[in-house]
Amino acid sequence: MGLGARKTLPPESDNNIFWTTMSDLMLGLAIVFMTLFVLAMTGFSQQTVKQKVQQIEVNKELTEKLKQENIIVEIDELTGDVKISDLELFELGSATLSPKGRAYLDKFGPIYINTIFSNTEVINGIRNIEIQGHTDSHMFAGVKDPNEQYLLNMTLSLQRANAVAQYILKTKYDPKYNKKFKELMVVQGKSNSEPILVNGKEDYAKSRRVEMLLKTKQLDVVDVLFGGILHY
Repeated sequence: MGLGARKTLPPESDNNIFWTTMSDLMLGLAIVFMTLFVLAMTGFSQQTVKQKVQQIEVNKELTEKLKQENIIVEIDELTGDVKISDLELFELGSATLSPKGRAYLDKFGPIYINTIFSNTEVINGIRNIEIQGHTDSHMFAGVKDPNEQYLLNMTLSLQRANAVAQYILKTKYDPKYNKKFKELMVVQGKSNSEPILVNGKEDYAKSRRVEMLLKTKQLDVVDVLFGGILHY
């Protein structure tokens, strides 16, 4: 009695099963990625708009409060960036706050911190508050090397930014914001690398300034998808 022959699939049938399985897998992955992409983009746009609207509202509030106190300052109401002329803070070429500068910061510091930090959602979206010192491009007497000039201005700009940071910490803002403010604060010297130009020429008085910049966090796709952003 002979053994029955085993029925086997032809080689091309195996290939068909493989490619069918792979095509289904690729289609499934494509659908997943498209879904994630749409959700992520929707989440980013919604959260970004919400944060920006809240920040603009806070920036407008800050502008109004400073105007009420007759504090001279330039504020970008879209970004919240603040520019303070060194004429309000320092004598020419000095990194020591003048009496006028200390009086200025005594009023500015509490208004700035109490207003910015009063909105929890805005402050949670901020990565850093950068205090930047800037100088003009005037040459130091007796110094001919451009690199040395740049470094001298770097030192001056950093010392000025640090002087502002140190003094603001002594002003009478709400103490409950102290820890968070110190966590977010970054001090930088920018030398004369970012001059202010008017009609193509440097405005020396405007170039000498201290800026306080709000650096916002970059949203992460994981936070958008799984951090509840889509469900507010």
